[in-house]
Amino acid sequence: MPARSAVRAKAAAKPKTKTDPKLGALPEWNLDDLYAGMDDPALKRDLDRGDADCLAFESEFKGKLADLAGQGGARLAEAVKRYEAIDDLLGRVYSYASLLYAGDNSDPARAKFYGDVQERITNASIHLLFFTLELNRIDDAVLDAAMADPPLGHYRPWLEDVRKEKPYQLEDRVEQLFHEKSVTGYSAWNRSFDETIAALRFKIGGKDMPIERTLNLLQDADGAKRKAAAEALAKTFKANMRPFTLITNTLSKDKEISDRWRGFKDVADARHLSNRVEREVVEALVEAVRAAYPKLSHRYYALKAKWFGKKALPHWDRNAPLPKVPQRTISWTDARSTVLTAYGAFSPKMAEVADDFFEKKWIDAPARPGKQPGAFAHPTVPSAHPYVLLNYMGKPRDVMTLAHELGHGVHQVLAAPNGPLMAPTPLTLAETASVFGEMLTFRKLLAETKDAKQRKAMLAAKVEDMINTVVRQIAFYSFERKVHLERRNGELTADKICELWMSVQSESLGPAIELKPGYETFWCYIPHFVHSPFYVYAYAFGDCLVNSLYAVYEKSASGFAERYLAMLAAGGTKHHSELLAPFGLDARDPKFWDGGLSVVAGLIDELEAIDQKG
Repeated sequence: MPARSAVRAKAAAKPKTKTDPKLGALPEWNLDDLYAGMDDPALKRDLDRGDADCLAFESEFKGKLADLAGQGGARLAEAVKRYEAIDDLLGRVYSYASLLYAGDNSDPARAKFYGDVQERITNASIHLLFFTLELNRIDDAVLDAAMADPPLGHYRPWLEDVRKEKPYQLEDRVEQLFHEKSVTGYSAWNRSFDETIAALRFKIGGKDMPIERTLNLLQDADGAKRKAAAEALAKTFKANMRPFTLITNTLSKDKEISDRWRGFKDVADARHLSNRVEREVVEALVEAVRAAYPKLSHRYYALKAKWFGKKALPHWDRNAPLPKVPQRTISWTDARSTVLTAYGAFSPKMAEVADDFFEKKWIDAPARPGKQPGAFAHPTVPSAHPYVLLNYMGKPRDVMTLAHELGHGVHQVLAAPNGPLMAPTPLTLAETASVFGEMLTFRKLLAETKDAKQRKAMLAAKVEDMINTVVRQIAFYSFERKVHLERRNGELTADKICELWMSVQSESLGPAIELKPGYETFWCYIPHFVHSPFYVYAYAFGDCLVNSLYAVYEKSASGFAERYLAMLAAGGTKHHSELLAPFGLDARDPKFWDGGLSVVAGLIDELEAIDQKG
């Protein structure tokens, strides 16, 4: 059976360190801490155990939760602990399958394994569906009395979050149908998108390139390469408009059906609920950012166009490095040292946690054909540890991405002791640690840079990152809203989606960025639109929040790092208002967002002042 032997060999392969002449040795992650391979007997045992545990849990507790709560909190706490243990077990298996698949979306063996695991876990977890539904049928007074017992009181933050879902939950059989259909519904379309993107090739200079390397060329110092990359992206995207349009229409409709059945009024209300953030807070953020477009992105891109000797830049020059500034490639060793030193200067504990990712091979750094584009930090489960995926190519932005993802990783490690149910942090606050990690790294590099040209280039790069994190993500959010609202009136053509994309892009980028033909297709590769509808505002939330936090840090005499790490360690046990109170911050105050945005405007002021001196 040669095919099976090949699969075994590939699955059991140990992590390698890929050496690049310019970048040095790039690590590939070691997933053995989860499982040794797709055919690891421990994985099969855990899947079988998961099936048995789910059935036993349903048999023992279904229909009995109200009675258990009436007897006090101890017995109900036992049920929650059992539920939590199963969550950790199934989460470990699913995390392994997800990470293996992310390493190479184009490998048929990995794709089948990922699909099979997803299906198996969906089938097993059907027997757990009753639990949160039934918890929400317990009388509030009875549950409150039961939570007075410390064993159940420990889980109060999770139980209170579950109660927030109560108005939107459906009858048990309908919930089961939604759950089972997810494998052939949105999950299947998510996978179709991933595999389509991974298979795309972009012809540049006679070579076929994968998407990550092609996108990387948009930051190349050579303007001809940037233009060629943009045109290649547009050509391939245009040739694949049909599948991307179908995926977008199908997922938008799928979400509309779910929202309608559950009773969500606004297209983004489900996301706000899962983020534990009020709609009014998000609306205030969006309004503040859109009002700031002229003083942020419009002003900065006009300044950048002037540096290039133009009135307006073509869209492929938006993230171009500054002219006449030498571009250096940053080795992996230097990137590691830079981030860890910046983290260590803030908090030795933070650097110590981050160093584990390097030492214990929790990072997959090289760009490879078939590998998932972009970067992420996957928390896996509290009984294991997080992993980080990058596509590291030695650009300064790649160092910031490393700092960003390690911020997530540190957050996930510190929050893990809260357990599987309370370690996860709402997306709005999940982006806080990542953006703060970037800010620490940037400030360290800037303080060490004495050369005027390099300093200007660093400030410009940071402004661009902030614009990409705040302005661009709010524009993405506005685009998503337009798409989902329009979809309620019927299916959208590719031309209509492109038109909506161009409307928000021209508004957010301003007159100094010329959107050339082909740019209308650039919506189709953004994974957040597919995997996590309305996720994107969390980036802007996190950036503005970090700007405000950093201002507090710069003014504080001592104790800030301890308060900050305590905030991260809280995981999902507290609302954003509780977490920010020790820093004197309140995201519900409309003026809060103006403070964060003024930091970006201040950096642009600094760039204008440098120009005037020059």
